[in-house]
Amino acid sequence: MNHETLPPVRRVEEDEACDIHPGTDDLRQTVNRCLAGDQFAMMDLVERFQASVFAYCYRMLGQRQDAEDATQETFIRVLRSLARWDHHRDFRPWLMTIAANRCRTMLAARKRRPVVCEIEPGLCEGDSGDWCEAHQLDEEIQMGLSRISPEQREAFVLFHEQNLSYQQIADILGCPLGTCKTWIYRARRQLATWLQHRQVLAGRH
Repeated sequence: MNHETLPPVRRVEEDEACDIHPGTDDLRQTVNRCLAGDQFAMMDLVERFQASVFAYCYRMLGQRQDAEDATQETFIRVLRSLARWDHHRDFRPWLMTIAANRCRTMLAARKRRPVVCEIEPGLCEGDSGDWCEAHQLDEEIQMGLSRISPEQREAFVLFHEQNLSYQQIADILGCPLGTCKTWIYRARRQLATWLQHRQVLAGRH
């Protein structure tokens, strides 16, 4: 499979399971097959982590099309760079570093334009109350995150939604461990303030 012609990124819903946790040996075997030019292994690697990468890119960029483009570009770069992955280290932090770089590039290209959060009209029509409430909360979280600085938003999403450790996030962001913790704490407070302002947290305590 040509790295430049990966299959289009499948539209992944934000509430879909965001990750598959493959066994280390299985992942190494898949990577080795990718390095040997096995197209099916390449497709397998993309499918394993696509939902997780898309969810992260969507949180960072706030627009589905941009998130799909960033996800596509992430995996193109991942497949190009697989030989540089250290098999003795976790794969996901390395993968998310590439995704984070793509999102930063796209955010910089927007210059000073604000992140626009997409709200799909009529999303809850005909759906159960619990499902509708969950999606409304997700939309409010996305809007709240769009008002937080990119660095704090990045740290928050990597910690709370990608389940990376403080040290892994600090390595990805290239900042001291204490700074990473501060960014996550401030993002959490700002998001909570936003949700309270929007009365989303009413009755949830």
